[in-house]
Amino acid sequence: MTADVWLPIPPDEIEGLPEGLAYRFWDGEPEFPADPADCVFYVVPYMKPPQVGQRPLPGMSSVQVVQTLSAGIDHVEPALRHLPPGVRLCNARGVHEASTAELTLTLVLASLRGIPDFVRAQDRGEWLGGFRPALADKNVLIVGYGSIGSAIEDRLVPFEVARVARVARSERTTARGPVHPLTDLPALLPEADVVILSTPLTESTRGLVNADFLARMKDGALLVNVARGPVVDTKALLAELDSGRITAALDVTEPEPLPLAHPLWRAPGVLISPHVGGPTSAFLPRAKRLLVDQLNRFVNREPLGNVILTTGATDV
Repeated sequence: MTADVWLPIPPDEIEGLPEGLAYRFWDGEPEFPADPADCVFYVVPYMKPPQVGQRPLPGMSSVQVVQTLSAGIDHVEPALRHLPPGVRLCNARGVHEASTAELTLTLVLASLRGIPDFVRAQDRGEWLGGFRPALADKNVLIVGYGSIGSAIEDRLVPFEVARVARVARSERTTARGPVHPLTDLPALLPEADVVILSTPLTESTRGLVNADFLARMKDGALLVNVARGPVVDTKALLAELDSGRITAALDVTEPEPLPLAHPLWRAPGVLISPHVGGPTSAFLPRAKRLLVDQLNRFVNREPLGNVILTTGATDV
């Protein structure tokens, strides 16, 4: 049996891959590049529908590592039941922080300063002046304070925000201050001018932003979602948007992609980007560095980075 590695990037375009492995290029095409049973290290194709990345997993009887090129793992996790015990699932921590944080600040600033209105006015040849809110002096709440949440705060600091509050699954302390548990959200939401969602999609975060969550947000607050669409209850969000009480900037939606006739397209006070937080020019060099590091660790039998779970363990 060969020790195959399936890569969604052509291996001859990645410098530093270790020797001793057979590299197979597969980016979700209908035909597999080799027998899935020979694959020991599977890198899931990036930005493909979940069913594409999951398709070879039932036949990967020898796989030892499943590596995503995304920060989230929800698109591949349902298929892990097909795998033998001991398979390590790793995410792409370190790849998307810069791009996602950039987009987050773009969405916040564009929404607050009315950039969509200016673009529409430009199309009409209209000089649209007026008073707009600034990000300076605003209270910002980051829900989901992992590496992406931390990168978002890095970029908020120069904008002279009044305060950044941080929320994650577990309470802890960082160099910048406390990270509150999810149970503190009811007390934190009414104080926030901008609420940024950067949490992974889990059973505890699915539908987290429901009618009660939204009702606790202050009048005029901005909700920014760069996490996953199902973190937000779309029906509840539409009700708040239609009332004009809050605004939203969404890089992810539920459903996704949005159908042509979906009311979110036309809801007042919403800015939508089509899930573009990660795919930028910053992606490929960081993804290649991650794969080289992980595969060298794998060959040298060193601990892998970014291990989220191991199949057969109690947390699966």
